[in-house]
Amino acid sequence: MRDDNVVMTKFLAILFAICSGLAIGNLYWAQPLLVRIMEGFGLSAANGGLLVTATQIGYAMGIFFILPLGDFVRRKRMIAIVMGISIIALASCALAPSFTILALSLFSMGVVTISGQVILPLAGDLSREEERGHIVGIVSSGITTGILFSRFASGIIAGFWGWRSVYVIAAVLNLIMVLVMIYVLPEIPAKNKLESYKGLLLSVFTTFKRHRTLPLILLHSGLIFGLVFNIFWTALTFLLSGAPYNYDTFQIGLVSLAGLAAAVFGIGIGKLQDMGLSVPALGAFILLGLVTMICGYLFSYSIVAIVIVAAVVSVAVQGISVLTQTRLFNLSQEERSRLNTVFVVSNFMFGAVGSALASLLWSLGGWAYVMTAAGAACVAALAVWTISRGPFKKTDDALNKNA
Repeated sequence: MRDDNVVMTKFLAILFAICSGLAIGNLYWAQPLLVRIMEGFGLSAANGGLLVTATQIGYAMGIFFILPLGDFVRRKRMIAIVMGISIIALASCALAPSFTILALSLFSMGVVTISGQVILPLAGDLSREEERGHIVGIVSSGITTGILFSRFASGIIAGFWGWRSVYVIAAVLNLIMVLVMIYVLPEIPAKNKLESYKGLLLSVFTTFKRHRTLPLILLHSGLIFGLVFNIFWTALTFLLSGAPYNYDTFQIGLVSLAGLAAAVFGIGIGKLQDMGLSVPALGAFILLGLVTMICGYLFSYSIVAIVIVAAVVSVAVQGISVLTQTRLFNLSQEERSRLNTVFVVSNFMFGAVGSALASLLWSLGGWAYVMTAAGAACVAALAVWTISRGPFKKTDDALNKNA
């Protein structure tokens, strides 16, 4: 439900985007630093993957066990608490005396670095119906920027001051942001009364019974954001680090900045939902993803073509992500945090499969196999979109009628 006493301004939307991007970025600081961290502890670089796993497991637990509370507690207090604990976890990462302590600190940080996923449904709650897509697009672009910026910046920061400095700077940035959010974010009443935490968790699963189009929404996002996005970006590292490119991590990081195109375009993508063009736009973005995968297959020898493909596929994925998430939030005013829990967990599961597939397919047949699989996922998404057009249009018509 939208509190009419709280006005969603462009300034507040941008602040939400910055805070969400910083929060989600906490999950990715370590990824470019794994070799350096392992060298610092005198361990094999192969053990570095355990740090990423610890962070991801913690994040998944936080999403499932904490995020649904957003439908029942005061969000300002919830955001302040989880951000405050994440600052402590970041400081613990910076001071970790051993690999085990660092892994536990990253796990703890993963559990509490969910404020971005608390803010996104809140942005939907505070937005007017006719501008919800635009606002969600702005905040979602902040999340995309946070992912890309953290991966790129951590390598540069560590190059100057060491890997521990990355977490010191991240803790300071998060401290500044939580103070700003406490000062700026208005008090927003809780939407529902929490009677049972167990019942709350069970209600996450029953969202499928209450919302028949939810599986279709999840499939669109899972196939494109979960599979295609993760297959492409994981395999791209393999492609660029080998012949004929032989790029180092810094050069690969520069190529990954092509994904910022998604953040720029994502700001305006949500307006397509507000204009009633969500269904055809969804199909167009899926088709765009398929075309880029074909181009990626054909022009893998050209770095210019690869950069263009990376930028365009990022725009396609961002478009699908914004449109599906806006559609998700339109399903229910009272359940947005729980619906977002289902959405994020689904993407997480598809993404884990996509990353694993990328490694397997690369070992079996290299870039050609990877692009073929990503293209097949796009074709599957087109099939799902064809089936979904009728149900999606029906729900849109009902929403417009009730507006």
